[in-house]
Amino acid sequence: MQNKNDVKQIEKMLASKVKMVAMLAPSFVCVFNYPDIVIALRKLGFEKVVELTFGAKMVNYEYHKILNKNQLFISTVCPGITNFIKTNYPQLKNNLVQVDSPMTAMAKICKKNYPKYKTVFVSPCNFKKDEAALSKYVDYVIDYQQLKTLLQKKNILVDNVGRGKFGEFDAFYNDYTKIYPLAGGLSKTAHLKGVLNKDEVKVIDGVQDVKKYLDNYVKNPDIKIKFLDINFCVGGCIGGPFTDQNVSVAKKKKRLLKYLNLAKKEKIPEKNKGWVKKAKGIRFDKRI
Repeated sequence: MQNKNDVKQIEKMLASKVKMVAMLAPSFVCVFNYPDIVIALRKLGFEKVVELTFGAKMVNYEYHKILNKNQLFISTVCPGITNFIKTNYPQLKNNLVQVDSPMTAMAKICKKNYPKYKTVFVSPCNFKKDEAALSKYVDYVIDYQQLKTLLQKKNILVDNVGRGKFGEFDAFYNDYTKIYPLAGGLSKTAHLKGVLNKDEVKVIDGVQDVKKYLDNYVKNPDIKIKFLDINFCVGGCIGGPFTDQNVSVAKKKKRLLKYLNLAKKEKIPEKNKGWVKKAKGIRFDKRI
């Protein structure tokens, strides 16, 4: 199996001018400043830089269509949780939502719109590396700390590098799904009003709390719960092991919300907006 986390290979391809698109998970603000990181990635050799927010938006559309059925559904945007349930609670595996994660959804969108580009996901955790390894849409993956090391090696600063068009994401830019990396980010952005009541949704972050809940659930199912929006890491993806571990989850959340507010005020070029038509014809089914 190809090693998609081969940093030396990624470095070699960037130096050889291979067309590559960097796909940033929105939790990047826990490690890097915006828009500095976008400019730094371009300096590193990425011709395109996109954020996963549009992929998350398309995933939300799929969840919105599915969650009106009268049964328990378990979110699958976190591959750590998906693997954990398949391994430890096989009786619940059929409750896992068969919809792509934002990473895979965004990779599919990039393959449609940038067919000659290699996709490189920039990740907050190892679980995404495992997911990428099995995806035919994600060509490579690099975590935040590996990227930081690579930028330092190339003497590329990620602070106060300026603004302008080189700091704009190339496409699929959206605002509200930027809170996706927070615990409950999916259910907060999927516009579930009219689909599920608040007391039918359970948000849990941190695998220990997830385990405690599921241990009890398999013995005494809570029939009023229709959707489990759960994450492996405490705090959601902002608690990923490759985010800054010296910063509290509360401070990381503050950074993300600050970024969201900043993004809302920015004037986004029409060509860079996340128009649904850019995903036309794509099926966001995990089995595809």
